[in-house]
Amino acid sequence: REEVPDDYYKHDPDHKHIYRFVRTLFSAAQLTAECAIVTLVYLERLLTYAEIDICPSNWKRIVLGAILLASKVWDDQAVWNVDYCQILKDISVEDMNEMERHFLELLQFNINVPASVYAKYYFDLRSLADDNNLSFLLEPLSKERAQKLEAISRLCEDKYKDLSKAAMRRSFSADNLVGIRRSNAILS
Repeated sequence: REEVPDDYYKHDPDHKHIYRFVRTLFSAAQLTAECAIVTLVYLERLLTYAEIDICPSNWKRIVLGAILLASKVWDDQAVWNVDYCQILKDISVEDMNEMERHFLELLQFNINVPASVYAKYYFDLRSLADDNNLSFLLEPLSKERAQKLEAISRLCEDKYKDLSKAAMRRSFSADNLVGIRRSNAILS
C-alpha cells in the first residue's frame, strides 16, 4: 500500500520487503506453512529449469506464481486466481491465468513433490532457522500428509499435462499458418 519509488526496478528489494509481500499473501489467502515449503520447491525448480534470474522487475510475479501453484497443489481449500486478484488489486484474472500457464510451462509441468524432496527442504529450513537463532514452529511431515502431498501433486501434474495437450491441439490450426514457434517465457 505504500507508494512505489521511481527507481523501484533498479534496486534489489530488502528482505523485509520480500517478507511483507509473502506474509501478506499467506495471511490474506490463509495458506499453510507446508504450502510455503512447496512454494520454495517450485521457486528452485523454476530457476533450474528455465535458467532465469530473479531480479527487481520480476521477483514478485515469480514468487506469486509459485505461491499460486503451491496453494492449488497443497491446500485442501485452494485459493482461486480471482481471489488473488482481490488481494492484489492491480492484477487481472486473465493476467493471473496467463502467469500460471507460463509458470507451469517453465516448470515443464513437473509439480510433483515427493515426500523425500519435501523432507529435504523442511530440514534445510529447520537448520537455517537454528543457525540464525530463529524459532521453527512447523512440525515434521507425517506419513499420512506425505502420502497426501505426493498423491495430490501427481494428480495435479496429470491434470495440467492433459490441459496442456488440449491447448496445444486447439492452437495447432493457427500455428500451422506460420510454423510452430516456442520461446521461453519471462515472468516480468
